[in-house]
Amino acid sequence: MSSVDRIALYKRLLLRWTETVNLVGPEARRNIDEHIEEALAAARILKPRGDVLDVGSGGGLPAIPMAIVTPEARFHLVEADQKKWAFLKHVVRECALNSEILGDRLEHIAPRLDAGLQFSLVTSRAVGHTEEWIPVIAPRIALGGIVALFEGEIDPPAIDGFRKIGKHKLPRGDANFLLILEKFHVKQHG
Repeated sequence: MSSVDRIALYKRLLLRWTETVNLVGPEARRNIDEHIEEALAAARILKPRGDVLDVGSGGGLPAIPMAIVTPEARFHLVEADQKKWAFLKHVVRECALNSEILGDRLEHIAPRLDAGLQFSLVTSRAVGHTEEWIPVIAPRIALGGIVALFEGEIDPPAIDGFRKIGKHKLPRGDANFLLILEKFHVKQHG
């Protein structure tokens, strides 16, 4: 199955499941093509590789379209809502994606991850309080790894060990940005 076919299948499944499970809101349903294109644009900017973590995956935006077009990357999708992770598991199976669904809250999943697992990229779309959840997963982010935040604001709060290295205006709406933070080595004093 081609990437185009997988994107079309994902869109059909998302819209069908959203009729009974609250996967995406009314605006996203009306503008689903734009939301998918935004995820694909982010994939072109971020060039996912290695292990990728998506926090608060919900209905799979941006992770599922990104996983479709970058099959060489291994996506790990974190979603606490059981109905949403059931949908994500179904999509991963139907679209034959190199992905796994982690059905729990990030703070419960992080300590259970394989000791050698290091993420080159962490994505999140509209998951609040980055200053709270990024430190939870920071030990699992490779040095030089990046966190890509799909946000409505230009400046995220400062987070120890991370610096903002990029900001991209996304096509959908005036307040829609992809903010990129890089993990760097913090020298220990003493």
